[in-house]
Amino acid sequence: MAAFRLTSPAFEHDGDLPLRYTADGDDVSPPLVWEDVPEGARELVLVCDDPDAEAGVFTHWVVYGIAPDESGLPENLPKDALVEEPISVVQGLNEFDEAGYTGPQPPDDATLGPHRYFFRLFALDKELDLAPGVTRAELRKAAKDHIIGQAELVGIA
Repeated sequence: MAAFRLTSPAFEHDGDLPLRYTADGDDVSPPLVWEDVPEGARELVLVCDDPDAEAGVFTHWVVYGIAPDESGLPENLPKDALVEEPISVVQGLNEFDEAGYTGPQPPDDATLGPHRYFFRLFALDKELDLAPGVTRAELRKAAKDHIIGQAELVGIA
């Protein structure tokens, strides 16, 4: 069986996250593509966070309610809690208490080094049926015992 994989046509794993997808650029969500979703998946959820932030893990994006037969997320997903087009998903709150994606804006202090932005896609064995606007912590708690697969993509900025 092939491995659950998450990729992007915009950047390589452990490669530089293009400026377009940062707060210093166009601040739009990057396109993501996945393959080989685990059998038995009923819902996919995505979290993007920065574990290198000085104050601790910083959440940039929370997406859930993704149908397991979808193959990716398009670039520039609307910043709404409920998205119907071009794909039907629900978005939670990032660290700015906003629905949708907010791109990285690491400090200019070069001594701190680059930050890693982890895009993690989880396959769940049940539909969570969560209201729009949950936090990463709320999503993790609801998904905790239902993860049957995980794929990861890391961008550097």
